Formats: sequence, C-alpha cells, structure tokens
Amino acid sequence: MPRSPRIQYPGAIYHIINRGNYRQDVFGEPGSAYAFVETMKEAVDRYGWRLGAFVVMRNHFHLAVQTPEPNLVTGMHWLQSTFATRFNRLHKEQGHVFQGRYRAILLENAFVWARVNDYIHLNPVRAGLIPVEHVAQFRWSSLSHFLKNQKFNGLTALGWLQTLGLKDDQQGWSDYCEHLREKVGDDADSERALLTSGWAIGESDWKKHTLAEQAADSAGSIGSKKAALTPEMLETSWAIRLEAELKAVGKTLTDLESARKGADWKVDIAQRLQGQYGVSVKWLAQELKMGVPGSVRAYLWKRRKNSQVTA
Repeated sequence: MPRSPRIQYPGAIYHIINRGNYRQDVFGEPGSAYAFVETMKEAVDRYGWRLGAFVVMRNHFHLAVQTPEPNLVTGMHWLQSTFATRFNRLHKEQGHVFQGRYRAILLENAFVWARVNDYIHLNPVRAGLIPVEHVAQFRWSSLSHFLKNQKFNGLTALGWLQTLGLKDDQQGWSDYCEHLREKVGDDADSERALLTSGWAIGESDWKKHTLAEQAADSAGSIGSKKAALTPEMLETSWAIRLEAELKAVGKTLTDLESARKGADWKVDIAQRLQGQYGVSVKWLAQELKMGVPGSVRAYLWKRRKNSQVTA
C-alpha cells in the first residue's frame, strides 16, 4: 500500500516521533543517547531547522522542529540513516535501528508548538524516570540545555516561549519550569492522544486549507480513492469536496441542518461523493445530516434504481 504523503512547506512545524526496532532500548545506555543527540545537532545545523524541543527516552525520541525550507524528508532521512550507521558501528550490529517510518505530525502555529514542547519536556516525568522537581535535570532533553545556557546552533525558544508570556532569560526559564510543574497534573492520557496521533494538530479550517494547498502543489488528487492518505487526512479531504459540492449547488452548511434528510440535492451530493471519491456512508450520514447510515444506503439505492428505470 502506498505511504501517506509528507506535507512539506516553508515554515512548517512538526512533532516527530520514532521508536527503536521492536521497541528495543536503542538509547538505553549513555553512549547511544549521546550519539543520537550529537547526530541530531548535526542534522539541525545542516538543514537549517529551528528545534524547539527534544527528548531522548530509552526506546524512542521526540523532536519539535520548524523547517524554514521544505526539507523535512531529506533531513530526517539523513538523521536516521546516519545515526543507524553510527549505532551499528558502535555496537557491532547490523540491520534496522528504528521500527520503521517516523511519525511527523504537522502543527498549526507557535501556540500548538509550545504545547507539544511542554509534552516533550514532561516525558521523563510522566514515564517515572525523574520527579517533576528535577524536570530540568534530565540529561537527554532540550530543557537542560536551555536552563544551563548550553544552546547549540538551531536550538531556539524564539516563537514558542513567547506564547506563554515568558522571556528567554534566567527568570523566564525558571518560570517555565514552574509552568511544567503545574501542568504535570493534567490528564496525561488525553495529552498523549491529542499530541501524538493524527496527521495534524490545529483548527479544522487550517487542516482543510493545508490539505488543499498540498493537493494543488503536487497536482494530486487528494480525496480520490487512490490517494494514500491517513483516515483523518481522508476525512479532511472529504470535507473539502463537500464544501465544493455545496458551493456548486448554491447551498451552505447551514442548509444541511435545515433541509430534510432525504432532500434530492443532498442525495445528489452523496451520490457524487461516494461514486467519485469513495466517501463512506457513515461520514455522509453524519456530515450531510441524512440520518443513520442505513437511511443513506436506502436513498442511494432508490436513486440508482430510478436511474436504471429512466435509462
């Protein structure tokens, strides 16, 4: 099956995650963690990334980066392949180091970036490796670099720290640690579900716009049956198609609410969306306000039957 596309554009922000192959403790000993951090520094410098946060755990890593140039794929390929070569040489091993394709979740803006950075910096605490009082002392984290003024080329608080009303100075980082101590009590499972899944984190309109721009730039067929999209990306693409269909017939989302479930124009749209783009009946029932999926199937069956009779 084709892989879902990586969305790249100048200034894009990502939450990047990957794990060791078979969830092994790739970074379980200091030499491996150190080698990854050093390789990551090289990648950030080489590709001009702006790294807002990172953490290296025993079997996985998190990065939150902004790419001034659309070079995420090239940079991540270099980072992971270079580290794998160094890791295998260090341990006299061979084969894959990571479990497969890294996850790169697109972030809408600096406010979301800051929230992801909080999640990353609290990872060692929530994993039970250190108490929250020592959150800044975890060695393999960007937070310790910020607190000890050990920034390297590309590591930056510019853009995201200000969204919290804090400055990039000693007092600002002290206040940031207090912010993390207050936040550690938040629902960790909810944070994990929101910040580590899906293809993007942001408002619905932004997701639609981003996906539409990606389709235009690649001259692709976003929303077609053949497009290799994640389920969430696919539903976003369907929403884009629905808006286009409504505009073509002079209707709005408000009209979907007020019109009867089986209105002819609704059935027309449902038929086109399912026939041309493979939109699911469940999604059509919910978004077109046509009742339950069984009702949509009945409307579409009746439309096909009538078409055969009149043909």
